[in-house]
Amino acid sequence: MNRMLSLLLALMLLAVLPGCDYRILERIGYTYAASYDTAPGNQVEIGISIPRADPTVKLQRELHSAIGKSSKDARVKFSNETDLLLVNGQIRVLLYSEDLARKDLANEINSILRDTSISPLVRISLVNGNAKDLLFKNYKQHLSTDKYINRLLEKSSVNNRIPKTTLYEFERDYYEDGVDPVAPILKEEDEDITLDGIGLFRGYQYIAKIPNKDALLFSILRGRIKKGDMALDLAEHENGSAEEYIMFTSVISNRKMHVKHRSGEPIHVTLEANFKGSVHEYIGNLKLSKDADRHQVEKRVSELLTSRANRLVKQLQRYNVDSLGIGIHVRNSMSHKEWKALDWSKEYPRVKVDCQLKFKAKDYGKIR
Repeated sequence: MNRMLSLLLALMLLAVLPGCDYRILERIGYTYAASYDTAPGNQVEIGISIPRADPTVKLQRELHSAIGKSSKDARVKFSNETDLLLVNGQIRVLLYSEDLARKDLANEINSILRDTSISPLVRISLVNGNAKDLLFKNYKQHLSTDKYINRLLEKSSVNNRIPKTTLYEFERDYYEDGVDPVAPILKEEDEDITLDGIGLFRGYQYIAKIPNKDALLFSILRGRIKKGDMALDLAEHENGSAEEYIMFTSVISNRKMHVKHRSGEPIHVTLEANFKGSVHEYIGNLKLSKDADRHQVEKRVSELLTSRANRLVKQLQRYNVDSLGIGIHVRNSMSHKEWKALDWSKEYPRVKVDCQLKFKAKDYGKIR
């Protein structure tokens, strides 16, 4: 009886196996990254990068671009240019040019959201320049441009050089009352790809950017961080020497906001941020091994960053983008009825925000 069952199973396998295609992966085009740029006639130029799994093909990826009114329109044109079956299930990066983002990204992002095969964890980034040119170009030091961009964005968000911006985070901030979305910006520089700051959005429209030098400060003001590094020229401080420089790493910070309402006055918000860091390098006349000198350096860092933080918040208010989520804390300080009656977009630029940053050196190296 057992022999009969074994024979029957073998016959069934022989009948099924000839119909299997062991090279099916080589026939599927998994889109890894996509770019979006402006095009004439209120259209969009879309580019895609597809890694090739076929070892007989010399090219490591396949590139296609098309102009259409939507991504679905361009997808039909892509299908006519390749022998692969195109799918979006493995897409990792979406790149949007600044020019397109300044108009509005509503159509492009909503089209992505309607595609159930695309993960909400796909990374979003702006490009200073042409997004397709950045994605399609091959760089000598990077084997695959699309995968390098994905790793660069991942590493930079872990180190708090940029906020973590996936489709999920972007949409969460878009629909949340009292905060506006942000996205990192990339650009080509000296035959390489580098970060170019943080893009600030009002809804789906790109408004302005935070430069790289203020990236970690922006992260400290936006919320708690557990990693990061910063270099400061303390000569900017009124009591700093002509050549005084400090760099600290392994930054740990926490942030608190206190909201006060006074009748007939603008809302007052105090933003407190305490952060610690390991002093990696210090150039100046003071000795960190002396408590008094070290406290003096800590005070200069605190005062300098407090001044820069207040200047940064005023810049955000001038652009009317609440990228720090101040509105969330204001909303939580009042009743739901009061919040709904408040026009936050008009009230936000009038809010008096007072930043208070305090730095503490965790350590200052092996040499004492």
